[in-house]
Amino acid sequence: MFLVNNAEAGELQALQTGDVEVFFDASLEPAAKEVLHLYPIVREDIESLFAWKLHSKPSVLLIKTRKDFLKMAGDSLVVAFAVPQKNLIVIDNSKMLKHPFSLATTLKHELAHLLLHQYIRADIFPRWLDEGLCQWASDGIGEIIRDPKSSFLNRAAYSGKLIRLRELQQGFPPDEKSRLLAYEESKSFVTYLAARFGREIVFKVLYYMESGLTAEAAIQKASLIPFETLEKEWQHSLIKKTTWFALLSYYLYEILFTLMAFITVCAFIRRRIKKKHYWDDEPEDV
Repeated sequence: MFLVNNAEAGELQALQTGDVEVFFDASLEPAAKEVLHLYPIVREDIESLFAWKLHSKPSVLLIKTRKDFLKMAGDSLVVAFAVPQKNLIVIDNSKMLKHPFSLATTLKHELAHLLLHQYIRADIFPRWLDEGLCQWASDGIGEIIRDPKSSFLNRAAYSGKLIRLRELQQGFPPDEKSRLLAYEESKSFVTYLAARFGREIVFKVLYYMESGLTAEAAIQKASLIPFETLEKEWQHSLIKKTTWFALLSYYLYEILFTLMAFITVCAFIRRRIKKKHYWDDEPEDV
C-alpha cells in the first residue's frame, strides 16, 4: 500500500493495494484506509454469494461533501453509485455515519453492481433486477436515502398503484415518490423469489442470463411459471401481508384528524343536551 499525492484529479490523494484503488480528499484518509481494510472482506462476501469472481481492479472515489457528490450523482436520493463501464464506485462519505448506511454495506452494494455487470450484458439486464439483486446481496440496504418508517410498497399494492416491472427496465421514474417505490419493488420481488423458491433460483436466473437469456425468460425458465403470472402472484402476496394495523399507520394523521373532529362534535352536542336539560329542570316561578 502506498500514498500518491495529487493523484489523477487535482488535490485528490490515492491509496491502493493490488486489488483496489481509493481516491479521496486529504481529510478523508481514515475513511480511505477503512475502505482498503473492508474491501477484501466485502469482495469475498460478494464473490461467495454469487459464486463469481471479480476480475477487475475497481476504483473507489470518496466525496467529502454532499454538495460535491450531488454534482456528480445528479440524484438527491442516492448516497453512492457505481459506473460499471469505468469500474468505478463513488461514495458520499458525509452520509456513511448516518443510519442505516455504513461504509461496509454501501461498498458491498456497489461492488455487487460491478460484479453482476461483469457477467451479464447491459442490454438484457433490467434496472429493477440489477437494483433488486444488489439490495438483496447487501442485507437489504440500498443506496438511497429514505425514511424506513415511510414505505410506499404495501400502500401501492393495496391501492393497485404498483409500477409494472416492465416499466422499470431502462431506469426509474423521475419523481421522488415513484422512484422510491421502484427501489422498494425491485428489492421486494427478488426477496419474494428467494423466499418462495429458495436462494438457488437467484443463481439459476443469473446463470441463464449469463448465457444470454433476457431477465423475464430466465426467471420463467428457473421458476417454471410465466413471468406475468409470477409478477401478479408477488403483487397478491403484498396485499395479503398488508394488515389493518399497517393501513391504519399509513393514514394515521387523517384518522386522528377525523377522530378529533368527531369528538369535538360529540362534545358540542353533549353540552347542548345538558344545557337543554338544565333549563327543562329549572323550577318555574310561582
